[in-house]
Amino acid sequence: MIITVTQLVKRFRGQTLYEHVNLAIEPGEIHALVGPNGSGKSVLLRLLCGLVKPDGGEVVIDPKFLDRHRVFPDRFGVLIDRPGALLHLSGIDNLKTLARIRRRTGEAQLAELMRSFGLDPENTGRVRQYSLGMKQKLALCQAFMEEPQVLILDEPFNALDAASAQSLRERLVRLRDEGITIVFTSHDPHDVDLLAQRVFVIEDQQVIERPPGHSSDVLG
Repeated sequence: MIITVTQLVKRFRGQTLYEHVNLAIEPGEIHALVGPNGSGKSVLLRLLCGLVKPDGGEVVIDPKFLDRHRVFPDRFGVLIDRPGALLHLSGIDNLKTLARIRRRTGEAQLAELMRSFGLDPENTGRVRQYSLGMKQKLALCQAFMEEPQVLILDEPFNALDAASAQSLRERLVRLRDEGITIVFTSHDPHDVDLLAQRVFVIEDQQVIERPPGHSSDVLG
């Protein structure tokens, strides 16, 4: 297993979000996490990648990604809650700033990654001038850079036009076929049914696995 959750309990702002939850993230599969707004999807994603700790139970990440010497798992690409960037820098300068931390990715690779998401790496405009869709694409670049083995993506299709959303779907399928493990949330049952091999539904403080292909029953 990439991530194993056992008897998870999590409280947030005085409210119990999860009570004795068990689930497993399988290698090389696409997992969808669905539930209504406010149900705690983003909190669960943070728990899955170790950004927050449970109040009970445990979240175990495969030691090849997270050993006792690390505070954040290696080879995880993460987009949670909303696009985040240094607004006073250009898109390429944002990626170069991140790349300097681990020095795994060169500027040419970053430029090619931006182009693959429909962004111009030669655009010197500051990110604060970007549209919401452009900010979303830059956040996806941040998650996909450095060849992650695990992708944790919170509403990755938000603010994308139809062509960009379709391109992202195709990219996720290719990555799955290459053995990459993916966890994503979406409010669109079409994306869930089209992509996910495993579907987890947040319901009454539990996370219940449902057969794929029936997300419209949950999301409407």
